[in-house]
Amino acid sequence: MTGAYSKPIIGLTGAIGSGKTCMAREFGRLGCLVIDSDELAHQALNQPTVKKQLGQWWGAAIYDLSTAEVDRSAVGRIVFGNAVEMARLTALLHPQVAAMREKMMASAALDSKIPAIVWDSPLLIENGLHTQCDAIIFVKASMETRINRLKRERGWDAQELLRRERMQLPLDKKEQLAHYSIDNDGDVAVGWRQVQSILARVIQNYSAKNDVK
Repeated sequence: MTGAYSKPIIGLTGAIGSGKTCMAREFGRLGCLVIDSDELAHQALNQPTVKKQLGQWWGAAIYDLSTAEVDRSAVGRIVFGNAVEMARLTALLHPQVAAMREKMMASAALDSKIPAIVWDSPLLIENGLHTQCDAIIFVKASMETRINRLKRERGWDAQELLRRERMQLPLDKKEQLAHYSIDNDGDVAVGWRQVQSILARVIQNYSAKNDVK
């Protein structure tokens, strides 16, 4: 992937509740195109062909009767904790998400104001997307901080966090594969400064490697 879009592709991953989305917003504030894999997957869930297939697999209970759209909570209850169903859902959504991502990247390649493309993806490594990145960043925070954030923002308890985390690659493995890490355990401003520093280094390294003027 290096050089394909004349700007670096940064893979952003991390622990659940580490504040990765907050760090992604900072990349966006610095002019990067941030592609949120979760948001694209949510859009893909309501593509007609996907909705039909999900209904055939799991029945009408997965639909929100008030909107006729897929109830993400209902889908989550089915796939989290069930590796087979998660793999089946991922295989269904992957082509849809990849097509949307590619369209966004092609447009960004023509915009000289965009310094880098950031893939904000919780399953960046699990889905093999990290192999297409010029740099991988791991966002981390303590378990206590993550639980407090998730309880406040999503109503999750520690058991729910661990249930979902067991479906992913161990955090130490993810961090080992990363080129950079962001410690987002305290003051958000500290995390923002880390984003600014890392972005500058990624752009510099990419330019030197690809002789980008």
